[in-house]
Amino acid sequence: MNNIWLRIRFPLLGAGMLCLLAGIYAGLLRAGIEIPVPVQNLAASHGALMIGGFLGTVIGLERAVALGAPWGYLAPALAGFGTLLYLAGVEAGAAAVTLSSLLLVSMYGVVLRRQLSFFNAVMALGAVVWLVGNIYWQLGYPFPDFVLWWALFLVLTIAGERLELSRFLQHPPRINMLFAIFATATIVGVSAAAAEMPWGNRLTGVGFILLSLWLLMYDVARRTVKQEGLTRFVAVCLLAGYVWLAMAGAMLAGGTELVPGYKYDALLHSLFLGFAFSMIFGHAPIIFPAVLNLAVPFRPAFYLHVAVLHLSLLMRVGGDHAMKESLRATGAALNGAALLIFLINTALAVRAGLIARRPVPANRKKGV
Repeated sequence: MNNIWLRIRFPLLGAGMLCLLAGIYAGLLRAGIEIPVPVQNLAASHGALMIGGFLGTVIGLERAVALGAPWGYLAPALAGFGTLLYLAGVEAGAAAVTLSSLLLVSMYGVVLRRQLSFFNAVMALGAVVWLVGNIYWQLGYPFPDFVLWWALFLVLTIAGERLELSRFLQHPPRINMLFAIFATATIVGVSAAAAEMPWGNRLTGVGFILLSLWLLMYDVARRTVKQEGLTRFVAVCLLAGYVWLAMAGAMLAGGTELVPGYKYDALLHSLFLGFAFSMIFGHAPIIFPAVLNLAVPFRPAFYLHVAVLHLSLLMRVGGDHAMKESLRATGAALNGAALLIFLINTALAVRAGLIARRPVPANRKKGV
């Protein structure tokens, strides 16, 4: 029975990867790069493909594996395949993704009954936030009206995971209380922005800055960056991501409006690429083995996709603020290249892991 659930993880992750590839292509279209348009609403589906389709599937799959209950796999299935249906023009696709987020909330409900802890409560709150954002999406609200709910889903989920790993540092209760205050302020800000209160976005930005500073100061990555190999690589990715979260917060706190344009592009990609994908890059060598039972040995080449991501994002954000379309488009193209390099590097690492697991033939053991 366990083998059946192990096998089902591959098509689920495959659906997420299809969403990622489609999302990269859609991002190039949105950046104004002249390439063929294979699906009519592909460019408009960019956010849904990346957040619900890819990240929703990966997070849901990780939670389902940790939960160990067969029904949990419905969450990543609905997220990945529901987004692909939405891309194909099937209206029920958005409803499937919304149901996926509801199932994720239910999974965290089970987890909290098993282990009531601060970090699990933070991640559960992140799932609730995603559900709220998906309801706005399904009701037909424009993307800028609910994009901060989706962003906060990722921030709380990732921060909750870091809280779980950092609990071994045994911070005094006041440190966790600070995090709770900062997270609450951010939720209030996002809620106020949804209610069209002019100060909502600014408070959200301040909340992002405070959360990023908390993570930079109290996450275990601050210590592990001094180590070597995979441990240092993960820490580098995390610390870089926290800086991008602070930058996005500064843009919001400084008055950047959620209206399509150059500064809006800089804000969203600081959050979803600079922060979220830096986290994905750092956690992938840990998550993939846990989810797929496949080794992903660390390779120094992993630093290539990290470097391309951050350098190209600096180029894109710089082009946005300077309102130089050519610089922005070049940065966007290299953003896509960074994600493709990440997939290639991960595939090569998996291949190396599989080769290392192969039994050595008897004649080779004897040196024949």
